[in-house]
Amino acid sequence: MSIEVKVPQLPESVTDATLVAWHKSPGDAVARDENLVDLETDKVVLEVPSPSAGVLKEIRIENGTTVTSGQLLAVVEAGEAAAVKPAAAASAAATSGAANGEDATPAPAKADPGNAEHAHKLSPAVRRLLEEHDLDAAQVSGSGKGGRILKQDVQALLDDRVTPESGVEDLPGALAPQPATGGERQEHRVTMSRLRSRIAERLVQAQQTAAILTTFNEVDLTEVMSLRSRYKEAFEKTHGVKLGFMSFFVRAAVEALRRYPVINASVEGDDVVYHEYYDIGIAVSSDRGLLVPVVRDADQLSFGEMESAIAEFGRKAREGSISMDDLTGGTFTITNGGVFGSMLSTPILNPPQSGILGMHNIQQRPMVVDGEVKPRPMMYLALSYDHRIIDGKEAVQFLVAVKDALEDPGRLLLQL
Repeated sequence: MSIEVKVPQLPESVTDATLVAWHKSPGDAVARDENLVDLETDKVVLEVPSPSAGVLKEIRIENGTTVTSGQLLAVVEAGEAAAVKPAAAASAAATSGAANGEDATPAPAKADPGNAEHAHKLSPAVRRLLEEHDLDAAQVSGSGKGGRILKQDVQALLDDRVTPESGVEDLPGALAPQPATGGERQEHRVTMSRLRSRIAERLVQAQQTAAILTTFNEVDLTEVMSLRSRYKEAFEKTHGVKLGFMSFFVRAAVEALRRYPVINASVEGDDVVYHEYYDIGIAVSSDRGLLVPVVRDADQLSFGEMESAIAEFGRKAREGSISMDDLTGGTFTITNGGVFGSMLSTPILNPPQSGILGMHNIQQRPMVVDGEVKPRPMMYLALSYDHRIIDGKEAVQFLVAVKDALEDPGRLLLQL
């Protein structure tokens, strides 16, 4: 029985997707729920599983094609009988060849990055990394649950193939950098991914539609770092996750948003929509670009629940498994350029939100404390906001409220 494989219903507000790569060819045996093809939308990569065990009979859409919901992608011949057809055909061909005096020894199977998927399901991020570096999944030892290959497993293999003398990976010739000869000035052109194009579109949209202004302050993180140092081991044992800085910043931001609700609002036409809930976007860097998954109802989460949610988003970003639901909505965003060493920046709004808080690198700086100069762990804070609805006074007071809460974390517990 032939079963059609169609583009699944795309998430709301997503009109189409790009077919990135087929992982099976016509005639290949497939298992039920085995990923056949990756579809890239503006934000996430969707996997299209096989609806039944059998053989991939026909592919209707080629790589790089733009597709829409319900469009026919392929046809699978279902059933166990169908799954053995290729093997039976190969056996018959070998028997026929032997009868004609030909060598009946089967040709060795060609190594393929998708072969290991029978044993380990590969995430889009892992699969893409394997393909980019022409690696076979069988070469990688998986450290995930059940031996699943994670992105860091592939990266570890690549790191081992870097020579200390040159810092250049010992990769196949087609991928290894080739020196220009005869004084040639070479260029390399790559088409933007859908995600990168969407990021570019939204950033330009933010600049063109909002009156973006940024205000700055600095915060002394002595008390937060002391608190983390005292309780980090007990926190990890209790909650199963490390106590980071982000949960403090999310909690401080929520308390400041309660006090200055216009910064948690958004503009819709001639209306200002005040959100009476706190869905905080946490900017996460991934191989595909910047993603902003959303922590829902952040005001109702404990520190442990907050850190667990943030850690889970980090894992999903590394594996390329963040879903559209994870990225939808958000009333305010926090971004941490400090993890990359940034000292100061002016974050761009994430439309339709009206505010974004930028964290930066922590550095020991001499500060005057009670009349004495002492080294303190200082961080610059930046709040970019939409000046159409937020006045400078409210922006500055919001940032001071964040600063006060972080410099005296007891305020976070007492909601002061």
